[in-house]
Order: sequence, then C-alpha cells, then structure tokens
Amino acid sequence: MLPEPLRVTLLVIDALEALDVPYALGGSMASSIHGVARSTNDSDLVADLQPRHVKPFLRELGEAFYADERAIQEAIRRRSSFNLIHLETMFKVDIFIPKTSKFERAQIAHRQAFPLAADIERKIYVTSPEDTILAKLLWYKMGGEISERQWRDVLGILEVQGDRLDMSYLRRSAEHLGVRSLLEKAVKQI
Repeated sequence: MLPEPLRVTLLVIDALEALDVPYALGGSMASSIHGVARSTNDSDLVADLQPRHVKPFLRELGEAFYADERAIQEAIRRRSSFNLIHLETMFKVDIFIPKTSKFERAQIAHRQAFPLAADIERKIYVTSPEDTILAKLLWYKMGGEISERQWRDVLGILEVQGDRLDMSYLRRSAEHLGVRSLLEKAVKQI
C-alpha cells in the first residue's frame, strides 16, 4: 500500500499523464527519493499545463480535489503556481508552471523515470538529483538561508548520490542561479 502523500500525488499525476502534460515530481518528495527520506506536508509538481488543458484536467481530477479554475488559468498566464487540496485527506499538491528560464525548463527536460516500489511496472517522472539540489538551494536562499529542512535535503542528496552527480552541470547552473557559494558550502559539509 502506498503512503497517503504519494497516493494523493499519483491521482494528480494520473490526470496529467491522461492529458500528455509533461511533469516532474520535485520538492521534498524528490529529495526523499534521491537523498534521505523525510515526511512532508505537501507535494510539488512542475507541470507544463497550457490553457487548453485546464477544463480536461479538472474533469480528470473529478470531485476528489478542491481546485480553483480561475487560479489555475492565472497561474498558467503568469507562469507561477497553484495548489490542489485533496478533500478526503486535506493533503495539498502544489503545481508550478515552468517559467521561460533555462533552469525551470530544465527541470522537465532532465526529469527521470522512477519506478514505484509498490508497483515496479509503474514509473513516475521525478526531477533529477542535480535539479532537485538546485531548486532546494534556491528555496533556501529565498528563505533567508535559515531553513534547516531545505539544507538537510541538499546535504542528503549530495551524500547519497555522491559521484553519480554531474558536478560540472551543478556548478555551472548554480553559478547562473546565484547559489554557487551555497553549493560549495554544502559540498564541503558532506
């Protein structure tokens, strides 16, 4: 049996896949997959939803979620985010519409298929370990560099993934995103 956060997230992934919308699971679920597992209060998906997808997406979700059609349309227009609330569990799924920046587009371009332990035939797309680290460093920086959870997530991925990480991509992208010094600090800490 799947943990509740993943079960709820899979309902949203199923709706995205039914519409052939490119997506990637990110945030703490991705860092738990690539690094050290931890609990989470929500899940984060990067999804390239377009205006034409909104009504079919809402139909696919059915009545299991609270979803605001206007908020979704506005998020698509502004290239920002919106959330869905699973009514039975009150679990929140945040959906980020990728902006036009190279990094945000890369999160979907570099995504990796990941088999579910409960159903090895079923695969979901997850942000790469490198892009997960970069996103976590950005959130850490935007939060005033005080979130121990974000920092531990970064350290966990660096430690677990080790030599499998593409450090040249990480360093190049971290420089471009303005988080290179944080990346180097994290690398020295492991």
